[in-house]
Order: sequence, then C-alpha cells, then structure tokens
Amino acid sequence: MPGFIDGHHHQFETCLRSVLADGILINDGRPESVHNYYELILQKFSMVYRPQDVFINEVFGGVAQIDAGVTGVMDVSQIHHSPEHSDAAIEGLRAAGRRAVLGYFEGWGDKAKYPDDAKRIRDTHFSSSDQLLSMFMGSEIYLPGYEKAWKVGRELGLPIALHVVGTFGMQPTFDALATAGEFGSDCFFIHMTGMSDVAWRAAADAGAHVSIAAPIEMHMRHGMPPIQKILDLGMTASLSSDVECTMTADMFTQMRSVMTLQRMLANELALQGKDYPKLMSVTDALKLATIGGARGLKIDGKTGSLTRGKDADIILLDATALNVAPLNHAAGTVVTLMDRSNVSTVLCAGEIKKWRGTILGHDIGKLRSELEASRDYVFAAAGIAQDLFRA
Repeated sequence: MPGFIDGHHHQFETCLRSVLADGILINDGRPESVHNYYELILQKFSMVYRPQDVFINEVFGGVAQIDAGVTGVMDVSQIHHSPEHSDAAIEGLRAAGRRAVLGYFEGWGDKAKYPDDAKRIRDTHFSSSDQLLSMFMGSEIYLPGYEKAWKVGRELGLPIALHVVGTFGMQPTFDALATAGEFGSDCFFIHMTGMSDVAWRAAADAGAHVSIAAPIEMHMRHGMPPIQKILDLGMTASLSSDVECTMTADMFTQMRSVMTLQRMLANELALQGKDYPKLMSVTDALKLATIGGARGLKIDGKTGSLTRGKDADIILLDATALNVAPLNHAAGTVVTLMDRSNVSTVLCAGEIKKWRGTILGHDIGKLRSELEASRDYVFAAAGIAQDLFRA
C-alpha cells in the first residue's frame, strides 16, 4: 500500500517521549497541570536545545517513523533559535532519508531570525522541486507580529501552516482573517478546534486543508476533534501524530482514533433516535492517513497513492502475523487490527529503507546513544530532574 503521510509532527521533541504523558496544553491552575505543554515543553525544554540536539532528534524521529511505515511528514519545528538550529533541522530531515516538509516555525532568543531567515532557508535548501524535502511557512496567529510571517510566506510562494486552537483564544483573530479574505488553498490549518461557523465556511470555500490529531486533541484539551465538521463541509483533511512527549507517532493509532470518535458521535445520535451522519469506514480512515496527507502537504503529485508515474513511497505489511491472520479484509485488517510491528518493508522514492523488519542505512544503536545523550543534556540544562517512576 502507499506509505502513510503524517500531517504534522514536532520531531524535535523525540528525546522527550512520554515526558508529558498526563499533561494538558496549558496550565489551568490545578496542581496536576503544573507540568503542561506550553510551559514545560515550549518554555523550558525547547529553550535549551543546541543545534546538535535538533539534528539527532530529527534523525531519530524520522527513522522511527520509517519503521512505522510513515514515508512522508510535515515537521513542525518550533525550534528555530538560530540559523544553525534551522540548518540542523533540515540536515536531520535529510539524513533520515524520507520525504518531509520543513514547517519553518518560530524560535526564541537573541539569535532567532524567524521569519526573516525564510528566504535564505528556501534558497539554500529548497531551490529544487526534485528532492524529498520541501518547505511550508509557519505563521502562528497567537504570536505577536504574525502578519509579517504570513506576508513573508506568501511573498516566497510558501504554503501557510498554523495551529488553530480555541484553547489559546484564537477565535477572534481567526474570524478576522476569515472575513478579510485571507484564507486560500495555500492554508494548512492544524487542529481547527473551537472555531466559528463563519471561519469554517470561509476555510472550506477557500480550499484550505485541515489536519487533525484526534488522540492528542482529546487527551490534551485542544477541544473536540472536528472530524464531522470536515466531512460535512467536504474539505481535504489529514491525520497528525503531533507530539511524542504525550502520544505515539504512528498512523495506526491515528486511524483508529479518528474512526472510532466519528462513529461514537454518530452512533450516539442514532441511539437517541436522531438523524446521524454516514459512519466512517476503514477505507475513509485509510485515505485520511495516505492521500489526504499528501494533498495537504502539496506532494500528492508524487506520493499518497499507488498510481503509475508517482514516486515509489510504498510499504509492505505482514498479513501472516499472529495479530492479523487469516487475512479477510485488506483495508479492515490495516485499520482495525494492525500496528507498527506489521510494517515489514518500506520504500521511500524507490529506495528500500526497511527490509523484512530491519531498518537499513542507519546504526540504530549509535543513534539511540546519541539521542539519550541529547536527552540527558536537555534535562540538565532545563533544570528538570529525570524520574522514571514519578506519579
């Protein structure tokens, strides 16, 4: 089948896997929320990353997703603290060896050049369309001066990507952009929780894309994953793994989560004797995880489906394994029964990256040691004690 496409993944956080397993997005004042995503991950851990930390996190995160059959991704790298950090992120994506879109988002500190460094990055690393890597412009509307990022992105001909989350109080700004006609088919909206019907209609009419991360959105209080709204409006959509500090980055988890959520909402209406929407099928979920992501990342001309003339981003899944045999329904087996252990072989642009269960071209032991060293540095620099068994 075609390789999976991950709509957005913060790969620089790979060394922070499960650090925020119980966390929510922002501090709500309760004792259990003292460790939250915004304060702990973005305002503490990310601030101390060196370029070499960015590089190994990008490489390891990319290789790990190859192992899970994810052949394409948008890396939302909110780690551009300097041009050196930016270059390290791109080199890490390249070293991993799969198709990737650099989401050039913000950085912090005196050396940060966002968004002004976008032209150098594009001209230096993305001057050719005949490569595995491409670029989106991160343009977060909750940050002061976001208008400049939108302007720079459009001047450079880069698609505009941003998180759209009601938890951050974005609705008025998002509504203003909608009514001003700022949305276009170049817009890639992540989450889209808590937004008004006016903004939704404007986004749909403009041909904007929406990528949802159902497990994270439900777990971290982003708001209800808007899968039904997307379906009702007939929008192009994709699935996102988002943050491994809280949840695994594989598309089997994403497909099952979004399908069971949509069916739960529809089934509850049915049980109440009310009209209910069409139930999502396994094929619907599979399309969201493949061609849906490719369309959102503007790479569907090269990948996302098994189509003559496209690049060979292909995965082979083991249907003889104990957890799925005997094979009775191909799409149903992939979506409802399989997990990353069933990914046997992976090709990216025709090159074999995983063969019969073994990753090729990387010394996994060496990469793991380098990632652990990065983890140790980041914890120490942030002043956070490592505790494997904390409550």
